[in-house]
Amino acid sequence: MGGLDQDKLLSLYETMLRIRRFEETVAKLFYGGEIPGFVHLYIGEEAIATGVIHALRKDDYITSTHRGHGHLIAKGVDLKKLMAELYGKETGLNKGRGGSMHAVDVGIGVMGANGIVGSGIGLAAGVALAVKYRGKDNVVATFFGDGASNTGVFHETLNMASIWKLPVLFVCENNMYAATVPVKKSLSVDRVSKRASAYNIEGVTVDGTNVLEVYETAEKLVKEIRNGKGPALLEALTLRVRGHFEGDPQHYRPKDEVDEFLREKDPIVKFRNYLISNGFLNEARDNEIRSKVEKEVLEAVEFARNSPYPKPDTALEYTYSESKLTYKEPPPGSRAITYVEAVREALDYEMSRYDDVIVLGEDVVAAGVWGVTKGLAAKYGADVRVIDTPISEDGFTLIAVGAAMAGLRVVVEHRFADFLYLAMNAIFNHAAKLRYMSGGQFKIPILVRAAIGAGISAAAQHSSTNASMFVNHPGLKVVAPATPYDAKGLFLASIRDGNPVIFLEHKKLYRMSGPVPEEEYVIPLGKASVKREGSDVTIVTYSYMLHESLEAAKELKERYGIDAEVIDLRTLYPLDRKTLKESVEKTMKLVVVDEGWGPCGISSEVIATVEEEAFGYLDSRPVRINTGHAPIPFSPTLEKEILPSKEKIVRSILTLFRR
Repeated sequence: MGGLDQDKLLSLYETMLRIRRFEETVAKLFYGGEIPGFVHLYIGEEAIATGVIHALRKDDYITSTHRGHGHLIAKGVDLKKLMAELYGKETGLNKGRGGSMHAVDVGIGVMGANGIVGSGIGLAAGVALAVKYRGKDNVVATFFGDGASNTGVFHETLNMASIWKLPVLFVCENNMYAATVPVKKSLSVDRVSKRASAYNIEGVTVDGTNVLEVYETAEKLVKEIRNGKGPALLEALTLRVRGHFEGDPQHYRPKDEVDEFLREKDPIVKFRNYLISNGFLNEARDNEIRSKVEKEVLEAVEFARNSPYPKPDTALEYTYSESKLTYKEPPPGSRAITYVEAVREALDYEMSRYDDVIVLGEDVVAAGVWGVTKGLAAKYGADVRVIDTPISEDGFTLIAVGAAMAGLRVVVEHRFADFLYLAMNAIFNHAAKLRYMSGGQFKIPILVRAAIGAGISAAAQHSSTNASMFVNHPGLKVVAPATPYDAKGLFLASIRDGNPVIFLEHKKLYRMSGPVPEEEYVIPLGKASVKREGSDVTIVTYSYMLHESLEAAKELKERYGIDAEVIDLRTLYPLDRKTLKESVEKTMKLVVVDEGWGPCGISSEVIATVEEEAFGYLDSRPVRINTGHAPIPFSPTLEKEILPSKEKIVRSILTLFRR
């Protein structure tokens, strides 16, 4: 028993009963049509959550899975709020924004259940990174299934957690099925715990139906982790006795498998028998505990039934956190620095003032290809605040999101925007969605830097201008400065905004010089800049294409007498609709220059915005100039052919004016 007294033993038993009764009730309510969506029940696995979480302190953290009710209940969640969340009610944990698969309770250290298999592993490591960075001794337990041990995030995260000795307990609930696929078909090893050795961490397998074995093993591992040993993996063997989801016909499993398991290994029956045979429990006390649990669950149901649904007009709330910054755009002055120096200066300034800012990415210590982080590791600590990562884009971006959830502000460097495709799960499913799904419990102050753009013969996998896909997704802000001045002011705005920001830097801008004030200044996100005033046609653009557009405007004026107004969007989301409207009302003609591809692109959105805001003022159809709809070619002649350019802008505008 490991010295457990009667109160502790009965606490374990009561928690297991609470989980079981809650889940049985949820099943009944779901089939009765009261609970919408999907539910994934934890029946038969109660010993794992109970044993592990009882080995933690109250101020420790967990991340959970789509089958997460048991984890939250073991951590001490308010059953009323959990049930209300399952109903989709305003009084739910997430205000009805998350539901069964995404319940969050930051106040008790539940950093979220997660509907993306394996992703809680990366988030947990991020929370653990924040814990370690602050010098605390909290432990983070992350629960996942056997199927998650086949994901890239599992392997990437275990590797980084081991390298950095993060205080994480990886808990694999091996319930023998990943959805409908049995472990014998999906695992290359007979035990998930064997995979720990590949990452130089301890791996242990226990009987997941024996709550005492789970508790005692978890207690030992948690103590070692808390004392600085680094992460460990605990695999608990059990059986998923319900379908993958309620309503799953389960044709894939042997007919008598569940009945045999419950007859021989039901964790609650086993533990009850143990308690009775050792004199810790009698029938009267058992009935008392069961009555208490039944009352709690029934009260939770009544609370959920009587709670209001969210008001329809609040559907967009919690997508973004409110930003309360003081903005200014001082005169540029006479000091000239390069674009890369301007970004570095802003990052250096923020790191010098605030110790909650860290940098993650490949080659950030040595400053890599572009040199933005040059000198920062020496100044702020290599692998302390400037942290080199393995080539594990989704893993380290998820870790960054987790650290941001835990209160750090994280700058993540992806050397090329093409590499962001490898981190789409972290960016779209987590950075962009977690604040909303949590009902505003999280802020995600993460800034993701990446180099966009073609024109240097880097070929298709290092040349994308893929801003539009980030603009399309709610929860993200997207910034693409075109000058050193704007790069500094917009970087400071982005890192202080409190929301996930995709900060796109064009490769051909890095060595470009321009005037930049030495002082601190913050340019508001969502405000475009008129870089050249004109009266005959509006050219709207962003990033490097600003400079092609200004050259085109100069030629149009000098050679043809056409006076073009050039607008630099600067921020792609949110878009400055007001400036676009005012310019087109004046010029009555619109040309959009966008290095991205045309379909569903930035140019499409700008034209749609002008059509909505100033349709009656246009005296001709809008024109857009985009990169040709093909991967970026390597050959300089082919690359030049498909990219927008000064010459193409001039020709398009002359055609517009029928010249």
